[in-house]
Amino acid sequence: MAKSLDTQRTYALVGTGGCGKTSVAEMLLFQAGVINRLGAIEEGTTALDYEPEEVKRRGSTQPGFAQYAWDKNDHFLLDSPGDTNFTGDLSYLLRGVDGAVFTVDAVDGARPLTKKIWSEVQALNMPAIVFINKMDRDRADFNMAFDSLSSVLGVKPVLLYMPIGKQDKFTGLVDVLAGKALMFGDDGKVTEGEVPGDLADDMETLRETTIENIAESDEDLMEKYLEEGELTPEEIRQGMRAGVLSGELVPVCVGSGLENKGGAQLLDAIQALFPSPLERVAWEGEDGERASSPDEPAAAFVIKTLADPFAGQLSIIRVLSGSFAADTAYKNVTRDDTERVGQLLTLSGKTQTPTKDAQGPGAIVAIAKLKNTATGDTLSDEKSQFQLKKPELPPTLITYALAPKEKGEEDKVYQAVQKLLDEDINLNLSRDEESSDILMGGMGQLHIETSVEKAKRRYKVEIVLKTPKIPYRETIKARAEVQGRHKKQSGGRGQFGDCWIKMEPQPRGAGYEFVDAIVGGVIPRQFIPAVDKGIQEALGRGYLAGYPVVDFKVTLYDGSYHSVDSSEMAFKVAGSLAFKKAMEKCKPILLEPIVLLTVSVPDENMGDVIGDLSSRRGKVLGSDSQSGVTEIKAHVPMNEVLRYAPDLRSMTGGQGTFTMVFDHYEEAPPPVTEAVIAESQKDEE
Repeated sequence: MAKSLDTQRTYALVGTGGCGKTSVAEMLLFQAGVINRLGAIEEGTTALDYEPEEVKRRGSTQPGFAQYAWDKNDHFLLDSPGDTNFTGDLSYLLRGVDGAVFTVDAVDGARPLTKKIWSEVQALNMPAIVFINKMDRDRADFNMAFDSLSSVLGVKPVLLYMPIGKQDKFTGLVDVLAGKALMFGDDGKVTEGEVPGDLADDMETLRETTIENIAESDEDLMEKYLEEGELTPEEIRQGMRAGVLSGELVPVCVGSGLENKGGAQLLDAIQALFPSPLERVAWEGEDGERASSPDEPAAAFVIKTLADPFAGQLSIIRVLSGSFAADTAYKNVTRDDTERVGQLLTLSGKTQTPTKDAQGPGAIVAIAKLKNTATGDTLSDEKSQFQLKKPELPPTLITYALAPKEKGEEDKVYQAVQKLLDEDINLNLSRDEESSDILMGGMGQLHIETSVEKAKRRYKVEIVLKTPKIPYRETIKARAEVQGRHKKQSGGRGQFGDCWIKMEPQPRGAGYEFVDAIVGGVIPRQFIPAVDKGIQEALGRGYLAGYPVVDFKVTLYDGSYHSVDSSEMAFKVAGSLAFKKAMEKCKPILLEPIVLLTVSVPDENMGDVIGDLSSRRGKVLGSDSQSGVTEIKAHVPMNEVLRYAPDLRSMTGGQGTFTMVFDHYEEAPPPVTEAVIAESQKDEE
C-alpha cells in the first residue's frame, strides 16, 4: 500500500443513459494527466468506452475503470453504464465504491428514470455529489436541472458552483462559498476574476442559503450560526463534509465534460467531501461484519468479470479489508475453492499495468486467469474467512431464441453464448424442452442484440435471433368416458391392450392426476402403470396445436387383457388411444400464459401506457403515483409483450421501466386459438 488510505477515494459515476458520464470521466482523466488529449464518444476515442459494440453504439455497455492521482492522492474511478439494457448489475458495481458522482443532464434535468438509479445509491446510504453536465448544449437550463434535484429526487442540494452563462456562452463558474468567479481558458484551466454584475446581486443570497443548509445538518453549527450569523471557513468545510458523509447534504457542481469545463472543481470536491475507505461503515457479510481496515484479514469482492483478448478472463476486485497481494493463495469463500492470485493489474480503460504493491481497502484492481471465480464471489484470507452478502439481481425482461445460421451448429452457438455468461451476470441461457430452442434472456432487446454481436465477433459463430415460442398449454372443459383398445395380430405373438378411462377437467393449476380404480384384476397390476405412461406421452404432444395438456384427471376403471398377447407396450398404446378419443369429446381449449407486468412511467405518460396495455388485451389491476412517477400493474398475455421494451422506450422517451413475471394461464380467445392452430399446422407441413 504505497499511499495513505486517509486521502484515498473510490467512487462511481452514475446516471441515466445519455447524461454524459463517460465524457465526464474523460475530462477527469485528462485533468489528472492520465490521458494527454480528450477523446470523444462520437469518434469512438474515449479511454473507457473501447469495446467495438460501445464504439458502434456510442454508449457504454460495460463499466469502465481507471486509477489516477489528484493532488498526489489516489483515486479509483468506476464509470457505470446508464442505459437500462446494461444497468442490471449496478447493485454489484456500487458494492465496489464509497461514493457516487450523480451525473444529471442540464437539458433534461432529473427525470423519473434518474430516480430509479438514485434509489439504488440511497439504499446503500452512499455519499453523493451531483454534477450537472452539458451546460454547453442548446436548451441547457441550470435552474430547471437544479430544481429537479429536490422536486424529482427529493434531495437537499447544496450549490457549490453557479454557471456563468450557458450554451455557447458558458464561460465560467462562480465559487458560491468563496464568492469569486472562475473563468475558463482554452485549455480547461481557470483564472480567478470578479463575479459578473448580473450574478453579483444573487451571490450573497446563494451563499447564505448554502451556509444555512450546511448549518442545519449539525445542531452545534446551527446554534452558532443563529447566534453569530456566520461560520468560519473551517466550520463550513467540516460541516459540509459531515453532512455529505451522513447523507444529509448533496453538493452540486456544474460543467461540461465534452468541453473540459468544471473538471478540476469536481475533482477537488471529490477529494474534500467523499469518505476514505477507512471512514465507510463495516461490510455486511453472510456471517457477521468486517471493518474496512488494513488491520483486518484480507478480503476482496469481485464486482465485475471482463474478457480480455490478451489476458483472458479478468476478475475486477474491490479490496474490502486487509492487504491484498500478488503471488498469494486466497480462499474463494463463495465456491469453497482456493485460488492462486498471480499479478495484480491497475486499470485505465483497456490499459493494464502490473503492480507489485499490495493493495489495501478501497483499491479496485484486476486479476487475470482465475480458475473458478465469478462476479459476486468473495476472495478471503483462508484462516479468517469472510463472505460479502450478495445483492439481488433484477429479473430478465426479454427472451429471444437463438439459432445458428447453418444447421447443425446449435452446440457451437450454445458454447459461444455460454462464455458470455461469465462476464455478464444479467444474461441467462437455457434450452426449451418443448421446442428445443436455445433461449437467451436479458434486460432488453439492445442487451440481447449487443451480446449476440459480441459472441459473433469473438467466437466466429453466426447467430440468428428469433422470437421464442410462447409456452401455450391445452386443457379440457368437459368430461368423457372412452375405450382405448389396441389389438394387432400379424403372425406369432400378437399385441392386445384394452382400457376404459374417465377424463374430466381439474381446477387451473392442478396439473395431471391419474387414478387407478381397477378392481377384480380386469387389468393385471403390472400393466396399469403402462396406461398412465401412454397417456402422459400423448398429453405432452397435445391435441389442438401440439402443446402439453394440463389440469385434467384420468380415472382408469375397466378393461381387459389377453394372457399371451398383452404387454406393457400394448397397454401403453391403448392408454394413448384412449386419451386421443377423450380429447375429441372433452371440449379442448388453448390456454395462453399471462404475465404480471409492473410499469413505472412519468405521470404524463400514464394515459398512453394504459391505453397501450388495453390494446394488448391487458387488464390494469391498479396504479400508484409518487413524485411524478406512476407505477401501473397489469395482467397481460405474454404473446403481447414479448417485445415490450422498445415500445415502452418509444412511448416514454426512454424514461419508462418495467418488470415482468409469469403469473397464470387463461383461456385464449378464439382468434388467438385459431392463429396458433394454423401456425402449428404450417410448422407440421
